[in-house]
Amino acid sequence: MLTTFLALLPILWLIVALAILKMPAWKACGIAAIGSFILAITYFEKGAGVMFSGALEGVALAVWPILLVITAAIFTYNLVVHTKAMETIKLMLSSVTSDTRILALLLAWGFGAFMEGMAGFGTAVAIPAAMMVAVGFDPLKSILACLVANSVPTTFGSIAIPTTTLASLTNLDPVHLGTFISSQLFILNVIAPFFVVGIIGGGFKALKGVFTITLLSGLALAVPELLINAAAGPELSVMVSSVIIMGVIILGAKYLPTNDPEYKVESTATTSVSAKDGFVAALPFILIVILLILTSKLVPAINGPLSTIKTAVPIYQGPGAKPYTFMWVATPGIMIFIAAFIGGSVQKSSFGEMFGVLSKTFANLKFTYLTIISVVVTAKLMTYSGMTTDMAKALVAATGSLYPAFAPLVGALGAFLTGSGTNANVLFGPLQLAAAHDLAPEYKDLPLWLAAINSGAAGIGKMFSPQSIAIAIGAVAPALDAYIESNKVDAAKATQLRDSIKANVIMVSVLKYFIIFIVANGVISYFGHNFIEHIQSFLL
Repeated sequence: MLTTFLALLPILWLIVALAILKMPAWKACGIAAIGSFILAITYFEKGAGVMFSGALEGVALAVWPILLVITAAIFTYNLVVHTKAMETIKLMLSSVTSDTRILALLLAWGFGAFMEGMAGFGTAVAIPAAMMVAVGFDPLKSILACLVANSVPTTFGSIAIPTTTLASLTNLDPVHLGTFISSQLFILNVIAPFFVVGIIGGGFKALKGVFTITLLSGLALAVPELLINAAAGPELSVMVSSVIIMGVIILGAKYLPTNDPEYKVESTATTSVSAKDGFVAALPFILIVILLILTSKLVPAINGPLSTIKTAVPIYQGPGAKPYTFMWVATPGIMIFIAAFIGGSVQKSSFGEMFGVLSKTFANLKFTYLTIISVVVTAKLMTYSGMTTDMAKALVAATGSLYPAFAPLVGALGAFLTGSGTNANVLFGPLQLAAAHDLAPEYKDLPLWLAAINSGAAGIGKMFSPQSIAIAIGAVAPALDAYIESNKVDAAKATQLRDSIKANVIMVSVLKYFIIFIVANGVISYFGHNFIEHIQSFLL
């Protein structure tokens, strides 16, 4: 009992410090990292040197690739604002629809899923949320909408790295695994956009007039994702589906128009945007897509040689240690930086200006850097000391035959700690298989079912993760400052807006959505595992 409590202590501290004490995230997470180190070398009796090396590996992981891709994504956004291209993008978005609910679906749900499918690493929250604030959305609602929207595509993010990593780690068939995940997430895929509309519109009353578009945008993820997984595997399932989502929303806006003044975008624009101006304004984002596709595993002729440009460094010194590999070129952050500099040049920004924007980006993100480094260090220390395993084993022991209903909590816990669907699968994927074998050794498909649940639930945990919240704040804060300045918002209102995106406010606000999604996933896991054979015979 004491062991389980102490293993939980860093997590309990983060919840109390952020949600109740309202401590700045970088301080709360820093204390969590220090506390985890002390627990690891005292009660859990791990060597101080070994745990220090684990912490250093956490720093390395945080800096490269996580902070790299966050910095690149926010720099791209800031540069687009600096060149005034964002004003053109706003006009283009307004030409698609003047309804904030549909616009939120297009950005948070459609474009967010696309960024997750291509890049991951927080870009699916950072870029859409910042763009929404630039258009004039409430900053807190923008963050909440993007966090909720990002909860379901995470498992297939970055060309499905979380899913394929889990398949490789557990020797499961990636096609079967991806198909199970997408069948488990089917209902959540359909209902998630309804929550996006509800968040932006102030409740489900906002669905009036956009119910059909919202339903179609949910089905546009759920159905293609399931079919693609069953036919070809997980790699393209979210990326292709996201294109379908955006197409459905754009067509819906055209053929199912809305005219509700309560949800109308506030815009004084009277001019249209030419195709050339629109292309130039969107060029950094277009280049991001092109470069990420060309350098991904989808194009082995390019990805192969670039992937050899790497350095393996032995950092962690504990049992089973493997060198940490720095991928110097074939990583999303580098491609986003290249796209930003090329796009900025075409938008007539000098290199001096661009480096000035980059310098300001670094300065504005300093507390985000501290927060994310602390979170990843905490996760590494808890993993290498055995705390995470102790927590998961205690849950298995406490729930017995009801374990499938609680299995999503394990996956969510992994993502809460690490902010990563991939890391959550690495942490707890093998444990889910072990739990399945202990519960029903004769039930050969239960391990596949619980592994899939772990991966899907990781996205739900990411919604509530301090790292995800820190990324959202890091992206939205500068966008909010720019909005306040350009719209001459009065000081009192500006303070209110800035206070609304503090970590404790976001954590408390997103908690109810996390609970709804994790409970729903638990119900699906528990009752669905009785129909595994039927799902297999129907889909595979």
